[in-house]
Amino acid sequence: MKILVTGANGQLGREIAIQGRGHELILADSDTLDITNAEDVKSYFSDVKPQVVIHCAAYTNVDGAETDFDGAFRVNVVGAQNIAARCLEAGARMVYVSTDYVFDGENQELYREFDPVNPQSVYGRTKLQGEEIVRQILGRHFIVRTAWLYGDGNNFVRTMLKLAETNDTLRVVHDQVGTPTSTVDLAKVILKLLSSDSYGTYHATCKGQCSWYEFACEIFRQTGKKINVVPVTTEEFPRPAKRPFHSVLDNYMLRMTVGDPMRDWQAALSEYLKK
Repeated sequence: MKILVTGANGQLGREIAIQGRGHELILADSDTLDITNAEDVKSYFSDVKPQVVIHCAAYTNVDGAETDFDGAFRVNVVGAQNIAARCLEAGARMVYVSTDYVFDGENQELYREFDPVNPQSVYGRTKLQGEEIVRQILGRHFIVRTAWLYGDGNNFVRTMLKLAETNDTLRVVHDQVGTPTSTVDLAKVILKLLSSDSYGTYHATCKGQCSWYEFACEIFRQTGKKINVVPVTTEEFPRPAKRPFHSVLDNYMLRMTVGDPMRDWQAALSEYLKK
């Protein structure tokens, strides 16, 4: 397959570049493709003629989006519209990578793909609007929601390890629960979906769940670092954007269609730390 990967310099984009080596990959970042410019996207598609687009590019500054709605909307919605429109014109398929932030986090059960959405932040709202516009424009799409992603780049794991170099005690939120997810596992799911025609909306996170506090404790346990991790509440650690308190996703549609290859989050973390 000839696959265009947007946001190729991000964590997921870098992993897809590794796992997708058996395909013809076109790796695009913001320097080579302005997804918010319809004419730029049209010209780029005309040149590279992709059969598939894995759309990883996104405005992911969750807190920054609260005061930059236009910026988040332009990237997450207009950008998705431009890519989907060109996919329709070119007869290409599209993978749109989305987020657990489309849910409000009030449900204590696992979220399945067709549970009601209710985003509480600008980031969550614009990602949901991006989903909706892809659905409206393009029939042959995969919308893949994930959460708490880490890979080659800035992420929670690296932040914790870096802070541990200069601190004996770290305060970490314990009342937000989700599932840490490796880009290795997510890239495998995306490529697995692309080998099928089971179009639709999917959840793709590693298995299990934990709080940020428990995630930090596991990172230090696996690396043998002796750090005092203190659990704190979200109220004690205020941020501009509201986070979902319980956004554990159920990979229900994967199980019902192509199968769910995602590992337990602790096992995926162990492989990441060894690298």
